[in-house]
Amino acid sequence: MAAFGKSLAWPEDEKVALRFILDHAQDLTEKPGPAQDVALELIAIGLRVALTCPSPATLDRRIASWQAFHRMRNLTSPFSTPLVQQARQKARRANAKPRTPKSPKPVTRDILEALLATCDDTHRGIRDRAMLMLAFASGGRRRSEVSGLNVEDIGRDDFLAKGLLWVRLLETKTTKKDQAPKLPLKGRGARAVVHWLEVTGLKDGPLFRPVSKADRPLPRRLASDALRTILRYRLQLAGLPVDFATLHGLRAGFLTQAALDGAPLAAAMKLSLHRSAVQAQKYYADVEISENPAADLLGD
Repeated sequence: MAAFGKSLAWPEDEKVALRFILDHAQDLTEKPGPAQDVALELIAIGLRVALTCPSPATLDRRIASWQAFHRMRNLTSPFSTPLVQQARQKARRANAKPRTPKSPKPVTRDILEALLATCDDTHRGIRDRAMLMLAFASGGRRRSEVSGLNVEDIGRDDFLAKGLLWVRLLETKTTKKDQAPKLPLKGRGARAVVHWLEVTGLKDGPLFRPVSKADRPLPRRLASDALRTILRYRLQLAGLPVDFATLHGLRAGFLTQAALDGAPLAAAMKLSLHRSAVQAQKYYADVEISENPAADLLGD
Protein backbone atom coordinates (compact mmCIF):
# COMPACT_ATOMS: atom_id res chain seq x y z
CA MET A 1 0.00 0.00 0.00
CA ALA A 2 2.84 2.39 0.78
CA ALA A 3 4.54 1.77 -2.56
CA PHE A 4 1.58 1.42 -4.93
CA GLY A 5 -1.29 3.14 -3.13
CA LYS A 6 -3.52 0.09 -3.20
CA SER A 7 -4.23 -3.02 -1.18
CA LEU A 8 -2.67 -6.43 -1.72
CA ALA A 9 -3.98 -8.49 -4.60
CA TRP A 10 -4.46 -12.27 -4.64
CA PRO A 11 -2.41 -13.59 -6.30
CA GLU A 12 -0.01 -10.67 -6.03
CA ASP A 13 1.54 -9.22 -9.17
CA GLU A 14 5.13 -10.12 -10.02
CA LYS A 15 6.19 -6.46 -10.23
CA VAL A 16 5.08 -5.93 -6.62
CA ALA A 17 7.25 -8.84 -5.46
CA LEU A 18 10.21 -7.46 -7.42
CA ARG A 19 9.75 -3.99 -5.94
CA PHE A 20 9.51 -5.50 -2.46
CA ILE A 21 12.83 -7.33 -2.89
CA LEU A 22 14.65 -4.38 -4.44
CA ASP A 23 13.49 -1.97 -1.74
CA HIS A 24 14.73 -4.40 0.92
CA ALA A 25 18.03 -5.15 -0.79
CA GLN A 26 19.76 -1.80 -0.44
CA ASP A 27 20.79 0.76 2.16
CA LEU A 28 18.37 3.66 1.75
CA THR A 29 20.01 5.97 4.29
CA GLU A 30 21.46 8.33 1.67
CA LYS A 31 19.15 7.49 -1.22
CA PRO A 32 16.20 9.89 -1.21
CA GLY A 33 13.41 8.84 -3.50
CA PRO A 34 10.31 6.64 -3.66
CA ALA A 35 12.01 3.65 -1.99
CA GLN A 36 13.17 5.76 0.95
CA ASP A 37 9.73 7.36 1.29
CA VAL A 38 8.15 3.90 1.52
CA ALA A 39 10.77 2.78 4.05
CA LEU A 40 10.13 5.84 6.24
CA GLU A 41 6.41 5.11 6.19
CA LEU A 42 7.07 1.50 7.23
CA ILE A 43 9.36 2.70 10.03
CA ALA A 44 6.68 5.09 11.27
CA ILE A 45 4.17 2.27 11.71
CA GLY A 46 6.70 -0.17 13.16
CA LEU A 47 7.09 -2.52 10.19
CA ARG A 48 10.72 -1.66 9.50
CA VAL A 49 13.54 -0.89 11.92
CA ALA A 50 15.81 1.45 9.95
CA LEU A 51 16.77 2.69 6.51
CA THR A 52 19.77 0.38 6.47
CA CYS A 53 19.50 -2.84 4.48
CA PRO A 54 17.64 -5.55 6.44
CA SER A 55 19.45 -8.84 6.89
CA PRO A 56 18.73 -11.66 4.40
CA ALA A 57 17.07 -13.60 7.24
CA THR A 58 14.66 -10.73 7.89
CA LEU A 59 13.76 -10.53 4.21
CA ASP A 60 13.30 -14.31 4.10
CA ARG A 61 10.86 -14.18 7.03
CA ARG A 62 8.79 -11.46 5.36
CA ILE A 63 8.68 -13.37 2.08
CA ALA A 64 7.78 -16.61 3.90
CA SER A 65 4.76 -14.88 5.43
CA TRP A 66 3.67 -13.56 2.05
CA GLN A 67 4.03 -17.04 0.53
CA ALA A 68 2.07 -18.58 3.40
CA PHE A 69 -0.88 -16.26 2.73
CA HIS A 70 -0.86 -17.37 -0.90
CA ARG A 71 -0.84 -21.05 0.10
CA MET A 72 -3.76 -20.48 2.44
CA ARG A 73 -5.71 -19.28 -0.59
CA ASN A 74 -4.35 -22.09 -2.79
CA LEU A 75 -2.70 -19.52 -5.06
CA THR A 76 0.70 -19.39 -6.73
CA SER A 77 3.07 -16.91 -5.09
CA PRO A 78 4.89 -14.37 -7.29
CA PHE A 79 8.03 -15.12 -5.28
CA SER A 80 8.14 -18.52 -7.00
CA THR A 81 8.63 -17.09 -10.49
CA PRO A 82 12.13 -17.44 -12.04
CA LEU A 83 12.66 -13.67 -12.38
CA VAL A 84 11.81 -12.94 -8.73
CA GLN A 85 13.89 -15.87 -7.44
CA GLN A 86 16.86 -14.66 -9.50
CA ALA A 87 16.47 -11.14 -8.06
CA ARG A 88 16.34 -12.61 -4.57
CA GLN A 89 19.54 -14.59 -5.07
CA LYS A 90 21.37 -11.54 -6.43
CA ALA A 91 20.15 -9.42 -3.52
CA ARG A 92 21.45 -12.00 -1.06
CA ARG A 93 24.89 -12.06 -2.70
CA ALA A 94 25.04 -8.27 -2.91
CA ASN A 95 24.36 -7.88 0.80
CA ALA A 96 26.41 -10.80 2.07
CA LYS A 97 28.36 -9.94 5.20
CA PRO A 98 31.15 -11.73 7.01
CA ARG A 99 29.80 -14.20 9.57
CA THR A 100 29.82 -12.76 13.07
CA PRO A 101 30.41 -15.41 15.75
CA LYS A 102 27.83 -15.65 18.52
CA SER A 103 30.63 -15.69 21.07
CA PRO A 104 33.82 -13.58 20.89
CA LYS A 105 35.89 -16.67 21.78
CA PRO A 106 35.16 -20.39 21.87
CA VAL A 107 35.56 -21.95 25.31
CA THR A 108 38.05 -24.64 24.35
CA ARG A 109 39.55 -27.13 26.79
CA ASP A 110 42.31 -24.81 28.03
CA ILE A 111 39.83 -22.03 28.80
CA LEU A 112 37.46 -24.48 30.44
CA GLU A 113 40.27 -25.77 32.66
CA ALA A 114 40.95 -22.21 33.80
CA LEU A 115 37.28 -21.79 34.71
CA LEU A 116 37.15 -25.13 36.54
CA ALA A 117 40.22 -24.16 38.56
CA THR A 118 38.17 -21.37 40.16
CA CYS A 119 35.56 -23.85 41.45
CA ASP A 120 36.22 -24.74 45.10
CA ASP A 121 34.65 -27.46 47.27
CA THR A 122 31.66 -25.40 48.42
CA HIS A 123 28.22 -26.35 47.13
CA ARG A 124 28.40 -23.42 44.74
CA GLY A 125 31.78 -24.49 43.42
CA ILE A 126 30.73 -28.14 43.07
CA ARG A 127 27.55 -27.11 41.24
CA ASP A 128 29.34 -24.72 38.87
CA ARG A 129 31.98 -27.35 38.08
CA ALA A 130 29.31 -29.93 37.28
CA MET A 131 27.28 -27.51 35.14
CA LEU A 132 30.23 -26.28 33.10
CA MET A 133 31.59 -29.77 32.50
CA LEU A 134 28.21 -31.20 31.56
CA ALA A 135 27.45 -28.28 29.22
CA PHE A 136 30.79 -28.69 27.45
CA ALA A 137 31.39 -32.44 27.43
CA SER A 138 27.88 -33.59 26.49
CA GLY A 139 28.06 -31.75 23.18
CA GLY A 140 27.99 -28.04 23.96
CA ARG A 141 24.58 -27.76 25.54
CA ARG A 142 22.43 -24.64 25.42
CA ARG A 143 21.58 -22.88 28.68
CA SER A 144 17.92 -23.94 28.64
CA GLU A 145 18.95 -27.56 28.13
CA VAL A 146 21.20 -27.46 31.21
CA SER A 147 18.90 -25.52 33.52
CA GLY A 148 15.93 -27.68 32.44
CA LEU A 149 17.51 -30.97 33.53
CA ASN A 150 16.00 -32.99 36.35
CA VAL A 151 17.72 -35.58 38.53
CA GLU A 152 15.62 -38.23 36.79
CA ASP A 153 17.22 -37.24 33.46
CA ILE A 154 20.62 -38.49 34.60
CA GLY A 155 20.97 -42.24 34.01
CA ARG A 156 23.56 -43.80 36.36
CA ASP A 157 23.19 -47.49 35.50
CA ASP A 158 26.58 -47.58 33.74
CA PHE A 159 28.45 -45.27 36.08
CA LEU A 160 30.04 -47.78 38.46
CA ALA A 161 31.10 -50.17 35.68
CA LYS A 162 32.06 -47.70 32.95
CA GLY A 163 32.19 -44.24 34.55
CA LEU A 164 29.41 -43.26 32.16
CA LEU A 165 26.24 -41.23 32.62
CA TRP A 166 23.36 -40.92 30.18
CA VAL A 167 21.90 -37.41 29.93
CA ARG A 168 18.34 -37.30 28.65
CA LEU A 169 17.28 -34.05 27.02
CA LEU A 170 13.50 -33.83 26.98
CA GLU A 171 13.43 -31.03 24.42
CA THR A 172 16.07 -29.12 22.48
CA LYS A 173 16.12 -26.57 19.68
CA THR A 174 16.33 -29.39 17.12
CA THR A 175 14.41 -32.22 18.84
CA LYS A 176 10.98 -32.58 20.44
CA LYS A 177 9.75 -34.29 23.59
CA ASP A 178 8.81 -37.48 21.79
CA GLN A 179 12.42 -37.85 20.60
CA ALA A 180 14.19 -37.19 23.95
CA PRO A 181 17.80 -37.91 22.93
CA LYS A 182 20.14 -39.58 25.43
CA LEU A 183 23.73 -38.37 25.33
CA PRO A 184 26.78 -39.91 27.02
CA LEU A 185 28.77 -38.03 29.64
CA LYS A 186 32.04 -39.72 30.53
CA GLY A 187 35.07 -39.37 32.77
CA ARG A 188 35.59 -36.18 34.75
CA GLY A 189 32.31 -34.68 33.60
CA ALA A 190 30.35 -37.69 34.81
CA ARG A 191 32.21 -37.73 38.13
CA ALA A 192 31.52 -34.01 38.64
CA VAL A 193 27.77 -34.49 38.17
CA VAL A 194 27.67 -37.54 40.46
CA HIS A 195 29.67 -35.62 43.08
CA TRP A 196 27.06 -32.85 43.00
CA LEU A 197 24.28 -35.39 43.46
CA GLU A 198 26.08 -37.09 46.33
CA VAL A 199 26.93 -33.96 48.33
CA THR A 200 23.39 -32.59 47.95
CA GLY A 201 21.57 -35.89 48.34
CA LEU A 202 19.16 -34.98 45.54
CA LYS A 203 16.82 -37.78 44.52
CA ASP A 204 14.39 -36.01 42.23
CA GLY A 205 13.35 -32.60 40.94
CA PRO A 206 15.62 -29.98 39.36
CA LEU A 207 19.19 -31.15 38.90
CA PHE A 208 20.89 -27.76 39.26
CA ARG A 209 19.56 -25.39 41.92
CA PRO A 210 20.39 -22.01 43.44
CA VAL A 211 22.77 -22.02 46.38
CA SER A 212 22.07 -19.66 49.28
CA LYS A 213 24.60 -17.29 50.83
CA ALA A 214 24.90 -19.86 53.62
CA ASP A 215 25.98 -22.37 50.93
CA ARG A 216 22.80 -24.45 51.06
CA PRO A 217 21.11 -25.75 47.88
CA LEU A 218 17.59 -24.34 47.61
CA PRO A 219 14.53 -26.42 46.60
CA ARG A 220 13.89 -24.73 43.26
CA ARG A 221 15.22 -24.67 39.73
CA LEU A 222 17.89 -22.26 38.58
CA ALA A 223 16.75 -19.38 36.40
CA SER A 224 17.03 -19.99 32.66
CA ASP A 225 19.92 -17.51 32.34
CA ALA A 226 21.80 -18.72 35.44
CA LEU A 227 24.47 -20.48 33.41
CA ARG A 228 25.30 -17.18 31.69
CA THR A 229 25.78 -15.53 35.09
CA ILE A 230 27.91 -18.44 36.28
CA LEU A 231 30.11 -18.29 33.17
CA ARG A 232 30.70 -14.55 33.55
CA TYR A 233 31.50 -15.00 37.25
CA ARG A 234 34.00 -17.78 36.57
CA LEU A 235 35.62 -15.84 33.73
CA GLN A 236 36.20 -12.97 36.12
CA LEU A 237 37.67 -15.24 38.79
CA ALA A 238 39.95 -16.77 36.15
CA GLY A 239 41.34 -13.32 35.36
CA LEU A 240 39.56 -13.03 32.01
CA PRO A 241 37.21 -10.24 30.87
CA VAL A 242 33.56 -11.05 31.57
CA ASP A 243 32.87 -10.54 27.86
CA PHE A 244 35.67 -12.90 26.83
CA ALA A 245 33.05 -15.46 25.81
CA THR A 246 29.30 -15.92 25.88
CA LEU A 247 27.36 -19.08 26.65
CA HIS A 248 27.48 -20.02 22.98
CA GLY A 249 31.24 -20.19 23.51
CA LEU A 250 30.73 -23.51 25.32
CA ARG A 251 28.93 -24.92 22.28
CA ALA A 252 31.45 -23.44 19.87
CA GLY A 253 34.27 -24.61 22.12
CA PHE A 254 33.07 -28.22 22.06
CA LEU A 255 33.06 -28.35 18.25
CA THR A 256 36.30 -26.39 17.97
CA GLN A 257 38.03 -28.73 20.42
CA ALA A 258 36.64 -31.73 18.56
CA ALA A 259 38.19 -30.36 15.38
CA LEU A 260 41.53 -29.71 17.12
CA ASP A 261 41.55 -33.27 18.47
CA GLY A 262 40.77 -34.73 15.06
CA ALA A 263 37.30 -36.03 15.91
CA PRO A 264 35.19 -36.66 12.79
CA LEU A 265 32.52 -34.05 12.17
CA ALA A 266 29.76 -36.68 12.12
CA ALA A 267 30.81 -37.94 15.56
CA ALA A 268 30.79 -34.43 17.03
CA MET A 269 27.37 -33.73 15.52
CA LYS A 270 25.90 -36.79 17.25
CA LEU A 271 26.59 -35.04 20.54
CA SER A 272 25.97 -31.42 19.56
CA LEU A 273 22.70 -32.47 17.83
CA HIS A 274 23.31 -30.16 14.90
CA ARG A 275 20.95 -31.05 12.06
CA SER A 276 22.97 -29.17 9.46
CA ALA A 277 26.45 -30.41 8.60
CA VAL A 278 27.04 -27.07 6.88
CA GLN A 279 26.38 -25.20 10.13
CA ALA A 280 28.56 -27.52 12.24
CA GLN A 281 31.33 -27.45 9.63
CA LYS A 282 31.75 -23.70 10.20
CA TYR A 283 33.30 -24.40 13.60
CA TYR A 284 35.71 -26.88 12.05
CA ALA A 285 36.58 -24.31 9.39
CA ASP A 286 37.41 -21.76 12.12
CA VAL A 287 40.23 -23.94 13.46
CA GLU A 288 43.62 -22.53 12.57
CA ILE A 289 44.76 -24.51 9.56
CA SER A 290 48.20 -25.09 11.07
CA GLU A 291 46.46 -26.92 13.94
CA ASN A 292 44.56 -29.19 11.57
CA PRO A 293 45.49 -32.84 12.33
CA ALA A 294 45.64 -33.48 8.57
CA ALA A 295 48.74 -31.28 8.46
CA ASP A 296 50.65 -33.90 10.51
CA LEU A 297 50.13 -36.92 8.29
CA LEU A 298 53.89 -37.36 7.75
CA GLY A 299 54.78 -36.67 11.37
CA ASP A 300 57.69 -34.51 12.56
